Amino acid sequence: MIKLAIIGMILVIGINFYVIKATEGQIGAVFDSPEDSATEEEVSELSAIEPECIMVLGASVTADGRPSSILRDRLDTAIDLYNKGVAPKLLLSGDNGQMVYNEVQGMKNYALEAGVAEEDIFMDHAGFSTYESVYRAKYIFGVDSMVVVTQTYHLYRALYGCNRFGIEAAGAAADQNSYGGQERREIREVLARDKDFVKWIFKPEPTFLGDKIPISE
Repeated sequence: MIKLAIIGMILVIGINFYVIKATEGQIGAVFDSPEDSATEEEVSELSAIEPECIMVLGASVTADGRPSSILRDRLDTAIDLYNKGVAPKLLLSGDNGQMVYNEVQGMKNYALEAGVAEEDIFMDHAGFSTYESVYRAKYIFGVDSMVVVTQTYHLYRALYGCNRFGIEAAGAAADQNSYGGQERREIREVLARDKDFVKWIFKPEPTFLGDKIPISE
C-alpha cells in the first residue's frame, strides 16, 4: 500500500509538472498590477498567432450578476487586449446551468459597459469547466487560434487543453490582485490538471454540444 501511495504521488506530481512545463512558454502577457496594460511587445507576441478571439474563462458572479474580483480582472485583461487589436472577438465562457445563476451574462454586461461592441461578443453558456470551455471553443465555435485569459495558475491547464485539441493558443495572465483562498485554489488546481490530463487523452464529449456558431463568420 505504501509503495502504491508513493507511485500515485509521483504520478500526480509528475503530470502536474509536465503540464506546467509544456505550456509556460505560451504565456505571452502578464498583468501583475491593477494599473497594468499590455505592452507593445506583449501585443505583438499575442498577435503573432493571429488569434480569432480572446477567450475569457468564467468565475463566480455576485447575487446581482456582477463579476467577482477574480473574474473582473480576467475581463479587464481581455478588454485591454481587444482594444489594442490583439483579436477581433471575445468568447465569454462560463456556467449558466441554472436559471438563477448566469456567469456569462454578467461577463457580457461588464464588457458592454466597457465599450466592447455587442457584435464582437460571443457567449458560451455551457462552459461548465475548463475542459468543456476548450472543447466547445473548438467544436461549437470553430476556433483554430485564440488567446486565453485567466490567472496564471489556471492558464497552464487551459493552454494544455488547447494544444490537445489542436488550437493554436497563447495565454494572458490576469494577476492584477491577490485573491482570498488562493492557496486552496492552487492545491485544487494540481488535482484538476491531473484529472483533465486524462480527459484530454480520451476526449469525452462535454455536457452539451449543440449547433455550431462559427466565430470567424
